[in-house]
Amino acid sequence: MKDDQPRGHCLFASLCACASPRDSNNCCIVFCPRPPVSPIRQAPAAPTRHAAVPRKMDANIVVMGTESVGKSAITVRLLTRRFIGEYGDIESIYSHSLGRELTLNIWDSPYSEDLSVETSLFEKKVQWADGYVLVYSICDRASFNSVSRLIETIKSTKDYVGADKGPIAIVGNKRDLHHRRTVLSEEGRLLARNTDCHFYEVSAAEDYHSVRTVFHGLVDRMKDAKLTSKRPLGFRGIVRTMSAVFTRRRTDSF
Repeated sequence: MKDDQPRGHCLFASLCACASPRDSNNCCIVFCPRPPVSPIRQAPAAPTRHAAVPRKMDANIVVMGTESVGKSAITVRLLTRRFIGEYGDIESIYSHSLGRELTLNIWDSPYSEDLSVETSLFEKKVQWADGYVLVYSICDRASFNSVSRLIETIKSTKDYVGADKGPIAIVGNKRDLHHRRTVLSEEGRLLARNTDCHFYEVSAAEDYHSVRTVFHGLVDRMKDAKLTSKRPLGFRGIVRTMSAVFTRRRTDSF
């Protein structure tokens, strides 16, 4: 096969300056530099969004009532789901976790017939509390009357009047002893209605769920009132170890 062009003639002679190097056929050798490669620019990574960790909040509840009404039994029933019938005359603050967002601090407080004797301590309780559980025995008329006086004293305390008013739950305990009842359920409801409180009847001895309902409902009302802002728990001098009441501490969440 014959070449279309004479040998020694550069096919691209008209296009090149012929100053380029030549091959054995007198054709210019053209160097074609590789076009510069632009660096690949990666898009900046989107900022990582971390889920906001909710701040742990405290809700403080004071439990009050006369002797032998079962206020300590109610508190320990909530904490351990167990019923313990006998307690010494101790004053304690317990911490109970309600999930990851809330710690419930419960001040189990002995009752003093003469509130003026402990006026300073009583005012501290009112200042500290976000809510109240006032316990009486449905078998003890005097304990019911004491709850009425407690409500009046709490509401007349300057710290209660000057602060956001915490909800109050009136609790008639020992519902299982209905055959010994001296205080009717209607009387408890009427007292709650007249004092703008909430009313429950429970049996700490027989029913954990009724006790749970008291505290669960009170916490819900405190949340509604936005009373769960974090603040330090004081009065360390009165805190007793829970081993004085039961041998093993157990935390249950609602």
